[in-house]
Amino acid sequence: MTWFIGCVSFLLAVCFTPIVGAMATRFGIVDHVKERGRKVHRRTTPLMGGVAILLAMVVTLLVVLIRSDLLTSGRVSTAHYVGLLIAGCVLMIGGVLDDKLNLSPKVQVLFPIFAALVAIAGGLGIEKVTNPFGGFLLFETMSWDLFALGSHMITFSWPGDVFVFLWLLGMMFTVKLLDGLDGLATSIGSVGVFMVLLLAGTVTYFQPDVVVLSSIIFGAFLGFLVWNLHPAQIFLGEGGALLIGFFLGALAVISGGKIATLLLVMGIPILDVAWVMLRRARTGKKVSQGDRLHLHHRLYDLGLNQQQVVGSYTLLAMAFGSLTLVLPSFAKLIALACLALFMLTAAYVLLIVEGEKR
Repeated sequence: MTWFIGCVSFLLAVCFTPIVGAMATRFGIVDHVKERGRKVHRRTTPLMGGVAILLAMVVTLLVVLIRSDLLTSGRVSTAHYVGLLIAGCVLMIGGVLDDKLNLSPKVQVLFPIFAALVAIAGGLGIEKVTNPFGGFLLFETMSWDLFALGSHMITFSWPGDVFVFLWLLGMMFTVKLLDGLDGLATSIGSVGVFMVLLLAGTVTYFQPDVVVLSSIIFGAFLGFLVWNLHPAQIFLGEGGALLIGFFLGALAVISGGKIATLLLVMGIPILDVAWVMLRRARTGKKVSQGDRLHLHHRLYDLGLNQQQVVGSYTLLAMAFGSLTLVLPSFAKLIALACLALFMLTAAYVLLIVEGEKR
């Protein structure tokens, strides 16, 4: 049943994507090569791909919620789903406006901030995560009831809600900055969701509601990826990249704090973003200023084609993500350290190769 639901989401995304692409072209919400020098595409391409992903997810979620209790049989409530879907709509509204009007960074950031707050208000929170040295790290030491929306009480938990807020923003902007080659962000996002799906289906965790939710998200991502692989027929757009990061982050929280899983899958993009932000700050550039310093751009500039770069990223994400299926908590910490060492070594080698090419 789970795989059938995932297939429905996949087929809906496959069908919705060209329709959304045609709408984006009709209203001039497209990516022109001359406007974005850091992009590597060679033709005008429609944006708004995230709208197709969200539509596929919304339709599938609503049908499953109405016709069964598969999505509410565990710890995830209807309020969670309402919060997630409203947050997704907020991201897409902001993304479409940004793609069309080229909003300033100060305005752009308001939409992901509001989306994260909406998700938390819907009940997205974290009580504890596994301590790699044993036991658990508690994240709900204090909690306050703020106000009621119908039968749903809006609460604030310290420091859990602050952690979730920062975690969601971090994941959203990491994926946004990763979205530089055809299919790259969607491929890595698909790997992350698939790893959570596999973990939630194991005997150790067994979270059937999370498995169903993951299959819906995974299907929607893959359905869009059909049109987003090189040569891409449509791009995610600003909102689409944020949407993938948001659902990755939210899924890690909903599934019971599978933070290490996502950190291993997203480790290379996260470390790459940290490196680029630091380098921009040291050279006096704005942190929000786009450039070609990201690892995927530099590998492309060294001569690898888009398929090779995206394939390498995806295989590494799958390799490190697969470790979460077999490693205990402390070993995952060691794996993260090894990943950081791998990135430092890769950066050093890359600098040498770039120097020789000059």
